Amino acid sequence: MTDVTRFAPSPSGYLHLGHALSALFAARSAGAGGRFLLRIEDIDVGRCRPEYAQAIVEDLAWLGLAWEEPVRRQSAYMADYKAALDKLAGLDLLYPCFCTRKDIEAEMAAAASAPHDLASHALHDIPTGPDGHLYPGTCRALRPKERKDRLAAGEPYALRLKTDVAAAHAGPLVWIERGEGEQPATPEIFGDVVLARKDTPTSYHLAVTVD
Repeated sequence: MTDVTRFAPSPSGYLHLGHALSALFAARSAGAGGRFLLRIEDIDVGRCRPEYAQAIVEDLAWLGLAWEEPVRRQSAYMADYKAALDKLAGLDLLYPCFCTRKDIEAEMAAAASAPHDLASHALHDIPTGPDGHLYPGTCRALRPKERKDRLAAGEPYALRLKTDVAAAHAGPLVWIERGEGEQPATPEIFGDVVLARKDTPTSYHLAVTVD
């Protein structure tokens, strides 16, 4: 089996020492017969700059690294991510979420500030993951008519994945840890992650998985 490694910087700034170490480790881990790939994660149009991407490539070459061409620049592959979204939508694994971060924070605060017994019960009902409370699923429970009306009204929204349903649909997932072998993957513990927004065709979660 051929070892394939990759270095995937986001060009929101110049290469730093941590990046350089990661790139060197990935290149050396591929070994003499392996494949070392470079991917530019430039979907964040607000922060990423072409000059940073060019500088990163030049610095990696200065370090003596070589990679397969062409370099995959995520911004050039939006059609791939749209196809993946369409496939997930066809399996009924996506739903539009109209909640803003402020809405979600307010819901969490309301649960925490309720009378003691009610607050304990409300917070218990909000799912938690490795990083704390997860999205509580507010828009997942919307009635079809309300969802349709809000979409028709042009409200901003994100597309969230029904992660637990998707995990059950996919079946057991594993990843391989070097020296440890197969490890079970449990994506459902991260809740209904955002895969795209109305004005952003893909999120990090979707793009890196497709890539």
